[in-house]
Amino acid sequence: MIKGITKRWMLNTLSVILAIIILIIVTLIVSISYLFRSQIEGDLHSASNELSMVFSGFRADNATEFTGASRDYIENFDKKEQMGVMVLNSSGKVVLTSTGFLPSEKENMTDFDDAKKNTAGFAFWNGRLLSGERAMSETRLIKDEHGNVIGGLRYIVSMEPAQSRIIFFSLIVIAVGIGIIAMVVLSGLAFIRSIVKPIRRLSETAAQIAQGDFSATEKIEHKYDDEIGDLCDAVSDMAKDLQTTEQMKNDFISRVSHELRTPLTAIKGWAETMQLGERGTIDRRTFDRGMGVIIKESGRLTGIVEELLDFGRIQSGRMVLMKEKVDILAEFDETVYMLKERAVEEGIHLLYDDPDFLLPPIYGDRNRLKQVFLNILDNALKYTPKGGVVAAQVLYTKDNPDEIKIVVTDSGCGIPAEDLPRVKDKFYKANQNVGGSGIGLAVADEIMNLHNGKLEIESGEGVGTTVTLTFPVYKEGEENTKPEQVKI
Repeated sequence: MIKGITKRWMLNTLSVILAIIILIIVTLIVSISYLFRSQIEGDLHSASNELSMVFSGFRADNATEFTGASRDYIENFDKKEQMGVMVLNSSGKVVLTSTGFLPSEKENMTDFDDAKKNTAGFAFWNGRLLSGERAMSETRLIKDEHGNVIGGLRYIVSMEPAQSRIIFFSLIVIAVGIGIIAMVVLSGLAFIRSIVKPIRRLSETAAQIAQGDFSATEKIEHKYDDEIGDLCDAVSDMAKDLQTTEQMKNDFISRVSHELRTPLTAIKGWAETMQLGERGTIDRRTFDRGMGVIIKESGRLTGIVEELLDFGRIQSGRMVLMKEKVDILAEFDETVYMLKERAVEEGIHLLYDDPDFLLPPIYGDRNRLKQVFLNILDNALKYTPKGGVVAAQVLYTKDNPDEIKIVVTDSGCGIPAEDLPRVKDKFYKANQNVGGSGIGLAVADEIMNLHNGKLEIESGEGVGTTVTLTFPVYKEGEENTKPEQVKI
């Protein structure tokens, strides 16, 4: 059953082509018929014009003299093989023929009467004789010196040979038309097949990819350097990206599961230990230590869950920002202060000096901005080894008064060049040996975008990483008198 693109092509394009070819065929057949008939009319008219010269100035006192002159003309007529000649009296009755046989009186040829009505003195007739043969004739009147009709001559030609030639050439035209139609159909079907078959294979491959079979892309053949070839490449690239994303998602789930399991294990273990303390088997120091671990790991667990929730809000466009005028320096100072103790415990030098100048405010959500600062500083500490250095500074110059930059540099392991363009992608994690879900940087980057800012990363493997946060300075009229909710 014909369907799809092939059906549309046959209904639309092919039907138009067939209509045009049929119209051309009909036009050619009509033209051929007209040319043959016109040629025969021309031959008859030419012979009739010769008659005008032969009988020019003819004077006849009676019909016998006219008949005798006509008989002499017929005997000397040099086109007897091409056409017949009949002599008609003044009443239109045939009295003499070039064949010697008079036609039946029942023959109904109206050209004599039509010639009498025509001021030019001649008329054509085209039709069938009583024998069934098609014929064409022209009758020219012969008049005396007073303009009276004394008779006429009819030149008659059989149309059967011409009709045979018309049919022959018409069949040739029809055969050529059918050949053209066949070539159009075959070439069109071949062209459609070259489109439909790859698309059908792509459709089947896409269905397999949708079911998780990414190896199906091996069946995709790139035969043509056109839109079909581009589509094959696009599907192949899409499958590779989906496979990479699927792998990243699986790795992400595995990492998150591990990240959740670690604090849960610690909480469960210390909870069981303290439960034993009710029976007098645990001292106060151990109890306090256990409570500290439970509180710390609960906070870590809460942070992971919040990070996942934020990522979900960003993906679904439901994150709400409480925007207001914010002192960015105060928020960053507080974040650095929160992490100083951790840096000391891990043996990392956290360097930061407050700028000795006032900064203009920015327009943003203070909690979300602090979340970005925590993520950047946490990553810097996480990837910096013991004895390393993490340096943070706030930059603002009069040369560029519309921007505030916060730069965080570490002396950690750095990011490989091939991983650097993707570190802000969801689920992506360049270093699998360090804990983390792999979405914190993606969330931070999205928060910066929502603040019309930029998060830029420069890194060298074995050298360290520099993260630059750029914020636009608050402009008058950018906010209302109360905090503004911005939903994306």
